[in-house]
Amino acid sequence: MDVSDYSNELQAYLLGHGDDLLTHIIQFNELMMRYQAAIKEVSTKLEILKSDFQMRNQRSSIESIQSRIKKPASILKKLSSRGIEANLETIRTQLSDVAGIRVICPFIDDIYQVAEQLAIQDDIRVLRVKDYIQNPKPNGYRSYHMILEVPVFFMDNKELMQVEVQFRTVAMDFWASLEHQIKYKRDIPDAEELVRELKSCADIIAETDRKMLELRRRMEQQKGSETEKCPLEFPE
Repeated sequence: MDVSDYSNELQAYLLGHGDDLLTHIIQFNELMMRYQAAIKEVSTKLEILKSDFQMRNQRSSIESIQSRIKKPASILKKLSSRGIEANLETIRTQLSDVAGIRVICPFIDDIYQVAEQLAIQDDIRVLRVKDYIQNPKPNGYRSYHMILEVPVFFMDNKELMQVEVQFRTVAMDFWASLEHQIKYKRDIPDAEELVRELKSCADIIAETDRKMLELRRRMEQQKGSETEKCPLEFPE
């Protein structure tokens, strides 16, 4: 691929490190491998919580677990936008979302329960939380974000790696995915009206989430009452 095919930030970085570019690429790939290892650590913890919850409650608290490593061009663009020199050290110390995990839950209370159970594990350190469910963004975006620090053991050392975990309901993820596609379309007429419509859709989806949670709780209460009326009987 020609250098002109890259973003401006990535192009400048490559041109500025022509003499030792191979060394930079090797070191960068090693760092990304370490972030990938951190994702595996946190994903495994989430899978265990999912299985344990399902065993105890006969339903799943997690619909899916998705992960990604931020692309080189995105990393350099974010550092450039903050006026920070791009190198391996600044990637590690200035960016907390290089490694990302998205957890899709059926209901709002599942989000808080899974997040709490993940946070109390003794080898997890919660660095930062942003609750966009209780405090949505102006455009209507809702999600629960956690920046975690997790130890990862390699052949010769242990490193503390940061991972961003985003929790959403199925409905929140549906809205965010469509909003992302629309936002990056160019030359959209009536942009302000579009923003208002997206906010309205986000509010409708949030109300749907609340209604679905209420319905599930009512069904669980009814099931509990029926169980109390029909206790198990064991033969003598």
